[in-house]
Amino acid sequence: MNSNDAPAIPTRLIGKDEPAPVAVERAGGACPMLLIADHAGNLVPRSLRQMGLPQDELDRHIGIDIGILGVSRKLSERLDAMLIHQRYSRLVIDCNRHPQHESAFAAVSDQTRVPGNAGLTVADAARRITEIFMPYHVAIARELDQRRDSNRPMALIAMHSFTPCHKVLSAARPWPVAVLFNRETRIAHRLIDALRQEAGLNVGVNEPYKVDDESDYAVPVHGEQRGIPVVEIEIRQDLIGIEQDQQTWADLLAPILNRVVDDVLAGP
Repeated sequence: MNSNDAPAIPTRLIGKDEPAPVAVERAGGACPMLLIADHAGNLVPRSLRQMGLPQDELDRHIGIDIGILGVSRKLSERLDAMLIHQRYSRLVIDCNRHPQHESAFAAVSDQTRVPGNAGLTVADAARRITEIFMPYHVAIARELDQRRDSNRPMALIAMHSFTPCHKVLSAARPWPVAVLFNRETRIAHRLIDALRQEAGLNVGVNEPYKVDDESDYAVPVHGEQRGIPVVEIEIRQDLIGIEQDQQTWADLLAPILNRVVDDVLAGP
């Protein structure tokens, strides 16, 4: 092939007319909690041609944390808390993984092959890191820096959702909600107790996933490395698929989180 015939390599992943990767809502919220949602959206830049997948695959849990954006928005409203969320699909780049982790660019997700991640070059990965991963995490870090510099109390709440059944194992997941944590447990232990005792819920404790330094990014990097209270909340997707149910969960979580976080920030 003549060098003049070689296809042009796009200089940008996301077109100028496409949505920015980061969305910030209720920026002036008075609540000390910062809500984040790493897997809130399932957009794919046009240049990636839907990752070689039909839309119904992108609409599945492999492409998005189903229902969590609706819950997060309603919770943000109830709490008057700032929300930062990511618009592009986790299949483009998983913003809750270190970019060097093997699952950051999943070639196969829940038995579905992802053509857009096959044979990914260093340049391809770098564009996704530069245009999606970094802007999202810079926005979170900047907000936490501003709160630190102004001596404003703060806590980080990472919002996620999980499937009602493990497809490979065909095992039902009985927990309607789960609380995940790593080393930092101040919010987690209080939240688990409150959800069990006050709401009467079967709470998954580090189920169906565990948070650790290898497989997670937001909790260890933005929370634990800063020494601020942090927790990850997971809600089962079949319980938050419609707006009414999303509102129900926001209404349930808001007063409990308010009290738990106030207790944590007040001291031992």
